Amino acid sequence: MARVYGAIEGGGTKFVCAVATGPHDIIARVRLDTRTPGVTIPDAIAFIREASRGYDLAAIGVACFGPIELDKGAADYGSVTTTVKPGWAHTPIVAPLREAFGVPVGFDTDVNGAALGEVRWGAAQGCDPAVYLTVGTGIGGGVIVNGTPLHGLMHPEVGHLPIPRLQMADGRLDDFPGVCAYHGGGCFEGLASGPAVGARAGRPAEEVPDDDPLWELEAGYLAVGLATIVCTLSPRRIVVGGGVMHRGNVLHRTRERLRDVLAGYVGRPEIMVPNGEYVVAPHFGQDAGLVGALALAQAAERGAR
Repeated sequence: MARVYGAIEGGGTKFVCAVATGPHDIIARVRLDTRTPGVTIPDAIAFIREASRGYDLAAIGVACFGPIELDKGAADYGSVTTTVKPGWAHTPIVAPLREAFGVPVGFDTDVNGAALGEVRWGAAQGCDPAVYLTVGTGIGGGVIVNGTPLHGLMHPEVGHLPIPRLQMADGRLDDFPGVCAYHGGGCFEGLASGPAVGARAGRPAEEVPDDDPLWELEAGYLAVGLATIVCTLSPRRIVVGGGVMHRGNVLHRTRERLRDVLAGYVGRPEIMVPNGEYVVAPHFGQDAGLVGALALAQAAERGAR
C-alpha cells in the first residue's frame, strides 16, 4: 500500500487540501471556501479521508494563516490565536486532525510552510537561511534557518515590521493612512499589501494598470521591507510570491530599488546581479503554501520515528 501525505493550506479565504506522495505527485486536491471552523475543518477532514482511501496515510501537514500557537508546551498549541478573521480566533486545528486520523500532524504558518517547501524542492534549494515573502491580501514572511522554520517567542511576523514612510514623486512625505487592522500605516502590510495598493488607487489592485506610478511606489516599499530582512536575518535567498508580484513589473523594480536602499553597504554579488539571483519568484507559484504543507507533513513523519 503506497504511503501518502495529507496537505492543508489554510488561508483566510480558502483552504486548499491535497493528498500526495510528493510535491510532483498530487493524487487529489480540492479548494474549500473558508467558512466557519465548524464547517471548514470537517470538510477538510472528509476530503482527506476519502482521497486517502486505499493508501497508507503517513502524516498530515497544515500551513495555516495566523497568528498561530507553535509552542508545543502551550495549552493552545496547534490553534489559531488572535486573528481578525471572524469566528476563527482561538480555533484548534491540530487536535481535530489528530483525533480524526491518529497520525503525526505538522503545523506551521502558511509562509513558514511555503519557505520550507521552496528550500526543500524549489527556488531556494541550497540556500540557508532563506526567506519566503508573500505580498497579496496581506504580507507574510517565513524564515528557514538550519533547515527548520524559525520559531521563538512566536513565529516571524514580517508583514508587521515597522517601516519608514517614503517620499512621493512630488516631494511630499507619503501620508497614506494605511490598511492594517492593528497598525494602520505603521507597518509593511499596512503600506504595501494588495489592499493598500487598492486603497491608494480607489479600486482593486488587480484593476490598476501596469504603467500606473503606484507600482513604482509599491516597489519602493517592498525594497525597504526587504532591506530590513537582509540586514536582520541575512538570508542567502529571498523568494517573493503573491498576486501583487505579478503586476507592474514589480519584482524587477523591487530588485533595483533594493540595491538603491542598501546603498552599497551590503555589496554581495548575489544582490548586485541584474538578472535577479537573490530575490526570486517561487518555483511552485500559487502552490507554494500547499507544497509547504506537504513538507511539514513529511517533517512530522520523520519527527515521530
